[in-house]
Amino acid sequence: MSNTAIAIACDHGGFDLKQQLLGLLESKGLDILDLGTNSRDSVDYPEFGAAMANAIEQNKVSRGILICGSGIGISIAANRSPAVRAAVCHSGLSARLARQHNDANVLSLGARLIGVETAFDCVEEFLTTEFEGGRHQRRVDKLGSS
Repeated sequence: MSNTAIAIACDHGGFDLKQQLLGLLESKGLDILDLGTNSRDSVDYPEFGAAMANAIEQNKVSRGILICGSGIGISIAANRSPAVRAAVCHSGLSARLARQHNDANVLSLGARLIGVETAFDCVEEFLTTEFEGGRHQRRVDKLGSS
């Protein structure tokens, strides 16, 4: 990953997993933009998906990680921005393919669906896998602004 900054955001359902992922990201020497939430108190995931989209649109970061109970709702919220390509991933392989083929710039995880080790595998693949370009580039271009 060329940019050493990454954003992370979650709703209440993803708070515990976010706390664990922060340690992993810190151990990699990444600058972390923590967009919240900062407790298990109930919040609305669209606000945090929008915060991620804003961080990417404003070039504060080039990549991010989102977490909610399923990973789905918060990714839908972020994907409303044409600058975001958020992929819900359930394995290291899905995260690798999201980067290689789709140039995903946001990894979305479901804290109620995957364990911590799987989440770590997803993050590792997301951070270390490059976009292949080639035939995939024209498809990504059809998605809109990047």
